[in-house]
Amino acid sequence: MAAATEIATSEKLLATILTSLNDDKAEDIVQIDLRGKTEIGDYMVICSGRSTRQVSSISEKLVQKIKDDFGRVSKTEGKETGDWVLIDTGDVIVHVFRPEVREFYQLEKMWQPMGGPETAAN
Repeated sequence: MAAATEIATSEKLLATILTSLNDDKAEDIVQIDLRGKTEIGDYMVICSGRSTRQVSSISEKLVQKIKDDFGRVSKTEGKETGDWVLIDTGDVIVHVFRPEVREFYQLEKMWQPMGGPETAAN
């Protein structure tokens, strides 16, 4: 539990989130730098799971990882249905979608600069 006493910077939190998503086989991971654009957080991460079960599982594991490593309780919405789960860690907002739902809402287009993806992992 020593890691929980460590002060989480948004960069450390982002790195942990990206590692967790990669470990749990999230697909099409995109991170968007929100600093200077909005006060809702420093970063937004958007990714996909192949099914409602995977979306829920990715989300549950991520929330537990953040709690274990940083002592933060994240706010979540949508885990019951597994179509789109929003995880608010304070500094980083994470959206985990089923591919069809992600395509419908197209959050990346709303937040990315006109040039395209800022950072795509995977």
